[in-house]
Amino acid sequence: MFRTITISREYASGGGMIARMIAERLGWNLLDARLVEDVARRARVPTQAAERLDEQTDPWFYPLVKGLWRGGFEAAPGSDVPWPLDAQTMAELAAEIMREAARGGKSVVVGRGGQCVLRDREDVFHVSIFAPLHQKMARLQERLGPGHDYEKILEEKDRQRATYIKRFYGENWKD
Repeated sequence: MFRTITISREYASGGGMIARMIAERLGWNLLDARLVEDVARRARVPTQAAERLDEQTDPWFYPLVKGLWRGGFEAAPGSDVPWPLDAQTMAELAAEIMREAARGGKSVVVGRGGQCVLRDREDVFHVSIFAPLHQKMARLQERLGPGHDYEKILEEKDRQRATYIKRFYGENWKD
């Protein structure tokens, strides 16, 4: 019996809307925007700060800067110098919240590597939502209005998601 559903999705495929419909129909918790809010609460930062890091990765040089900020690599592990919320911490907190939700059951988890975080659980059903390019472009045009390069926006957002999954989980996001 499945107690949790993960939904990975292409940008503008309608995956978030489908997840919301499933959660409402089953009477389950939806972890989409709420997941970001929960991360912000645990990190003690404004929700907007967590939203900016949602499904993002830090630049390649970030670990170096973070290590130097904390007093060099020797001091980094034991340092108690505060560091603002970063993409790594965001992903770790999101994964922690997803695991807790799966233990409780009755949750629909949208994106953020949920299919990777919960891959070893037998009580989780994984779904991937995709759509033809013309449908995604029409959905995006409706969302953003005229005057945008919709195809470029779609490619960039999906590239960001692929990079996120590869960086934090070592997986191909469409696998």
